[in-house]
Amino acid sequence: MIDMASALREQKVDENLINMALEFRDRYTVEEPYLNRLVQPANIFYGKDVWEMAIAAILKGNNILLSGPKATGKNVLADNLACLFGRPEYNISFNVTTDSSNLIGTDTFTDNEVRLRKGPVYQCAECGGFGIFDEVNMAKNDAVSVLHSALDHRRIIDVPGYEKIFLHDATRFIGTMNAGYAGTKELNEALVSRFLVIDMPRLDHDTVVKILRDNFPKAKPLAVEQFAGLFLDLQLKSLNSEISTKAVDLRGMIAAIRTIEIGLAPQKAIRMGITYKSFDVFERDIINDVILTRIPADWTPADIF
Repeated sequence: MIDMASALREQKVDENLINMALEFRDRYTVEEPYLNRLVQPANIFYGKDVWEMAIAAILKGNNILLSGPKATGKNVLADNLACLFGRPEYNISFNVTTDSSNLIGTDTFTDNEVRLRKGPVYQCAECGGFGIFDEVNMAKNDAVSVLHSALDHRRIIDVPGYEKIFLHDATRFIGTMNAGYAGTKELNEALVSRFLVIDMPRLDHDTVVKILRDNFPKAKPLAVEQFAGLFLDLQLKSLNSEISTKAVDLRGMIAAIRTIEIGLAPQKAIRMGITYKSFDVFERDIINDVILTRIPADWTPADIF
């Protein structure tokens, strides 16, 4: 089990902010029905400045928008914040079909009467949860009307056709967005004004190494350095528009290394986790060239673990 406070102290996050976050957690207890929504993140987010901005914003009752390119840890940070503050987490992934009923709830016929089956935003508002709006810039207009109400300073969700929903004092909403994804659109000014926005920095060498060491404590130092270098090489290629962002996938790399851990040949694992994320033959050739400069073709699992 991760001790979030200790993890933040190791990153030298402001002690006063950490203590206030722990006081927040102690002040707002979680009722029995919602205990299964408490999260225990698999990874720690690294970034002192981002941590301090996010904690300060949440303590003062604000909702935050995490904006940044792929593989910057937006969802990891959201999970970490819910864990630090000890709040039930509700994940809402937006797409072109998400509407107000998906967020607030829908009418169902139960025991010979019509009842409202509460949606994630409704439940989050009631129990003081942290609602994660994933890819919020994919929300269509019907869903945006709910977001405007949920994020408003009055802390009342007032949607026509539904009862007023009063937000619990501990309720916060965390939006994530990547402006480069297909199907996204520019957020309107009214919606953005309801968030405090954090621009998520790209991962650097030290951070990638820490993440890999957290996930693979038995991995050899040279192998960790090579995989970190591979990720950064691919990130640089993407920044220079030589390849798309599809191969810049830290989740995929970690998943690939896990298969190496149980005996799969490194090159086969990397093809699944990185190379085949691109469906363009020419791009795959470039990705493979980058991989071979870091992970030799004759490496075996014993060279990594």
